[in-house]
Amino acid sequence: MKPRYPSFAPDILALFAERRADAVDVPVIQPADPFLDMAGEDLRRRIFLTESETGASLCLRPEFTIPVCLDHIQSQSGTPRRYSYLGEVFRQRREGGNEFFQAGIEDLGDTDTAAADARSIADAHALLQKTLPGLSLSVTLGDQSIFEAVLAALGLPRGWQKRLARAFGSHAALTAALADLANPASFAALDDGVAGLVMAGEEAPLAAHITEAMEAAGLSPTAGRTPEEIARRLLQKTELRSVRLADTALEALRRFLAIRVPLDAAHEALESFARDAGLSLSAALSRFAARAEKIAANGIAMDTIHYDAAFGRPLDYYTGLVFEITAAGNERVLVGGGRYDRLLTLLGAKKPIPGVGFSVWLDRIGELRETSS
Repeated sequence: MKPRYPSFAPDILALFAERRADAVDVPVIQPADPFLDMAGEDLRRRIFLTESETGASLCLRPEFTIPVCLDHIQSQSGTPRRYSYLGEVFRQRREGGNEFFQAGIEDLGDTDTAAADARSIADAHALLQKTLPGLSLSVTLGDQSIFEAVLAALGLPRGWQKRLARAFGSHAALTAALADLANPASFAALDDGVAGLVMAGEEAPLAAHITEAMEAAGLSPTAGRTPEEIARRLLQKTELRSVRLADTALEALRRFLAIRVPLDAAHEALESFARDAGLSLSAALSRFAARAEKIAANGIAMDTIHYDAAFGRPLDYYTGLVFEITAAGNERVLVGGGRYDRLLTLLGAKKPIPGVGFSVWLDRIGELRETSS
């Protein structure tokens, strides 16, 4: 049975055609591993998993970005290329319902990242204007690359940079990570034998100790994570816990995360922050300014766009721009998107392919259309 598309679907398809984004249809059944590896903890918890006859992990399509990118790689299409989609996705939602419609555009291979980022925001904004005429819209913009540049300039160890970058977009995870940086955890939870081996930093003796403990408890060392993997992870956590960020650096990071200003004031605010904190962010800020200029050139009212330094989206594959659009006075997100320059290589592309895109929640648009009619 064909899905019942929203009544305003023709308007969306017409806009996609105007924007020269080729329609693509990807299978509902997808390989699960790309989502489990790259889609973010929040989404991983809510996808519907199954298996093929051969035991391969499969899932119902929980979103479109990864399937569209996989289809692009498998078709060996050239770039730049713009794809559009409109179809059902399947995942558990806190607000109820496991099946709903999404539409969007994935823009692959354009090396002018500032222009492509601005075009993605403009396309998403135009779609909402077409389907929700007369409704005031608000755009929130963040930037994963600016956050990572701040972490690097503060001189954090690579392990901490990775942990904080993964936490970007999750207020709870980021708050917990900053608390750990301010007050590193002790080893009180470890027994004396393990604590001593951990402090020595030698993986082989620690793995041997873990093997003995597992065997004594009747656990098979071959079930689940191996003793070597457990030892390696424990040593990595120990390295992170041994770092305490200087109070001045921690305060600088918190001041950065508190920045929220209209987009046309964002570059000045970031430059002021970098100057006061004594950080060199010139390359990242130049890219930020170029994108802001391109966004302004697309005709969106700049007073409706805000930059929030702490804003991210809870998907692991974003690398730069992240954004969402809401209706003014309504917190429910209508559009979410961003840049994912590493994703296609991780999915198997033979060479790097930059990408940016967005998804639109059509059921939420439908509800707003009903309440405003």
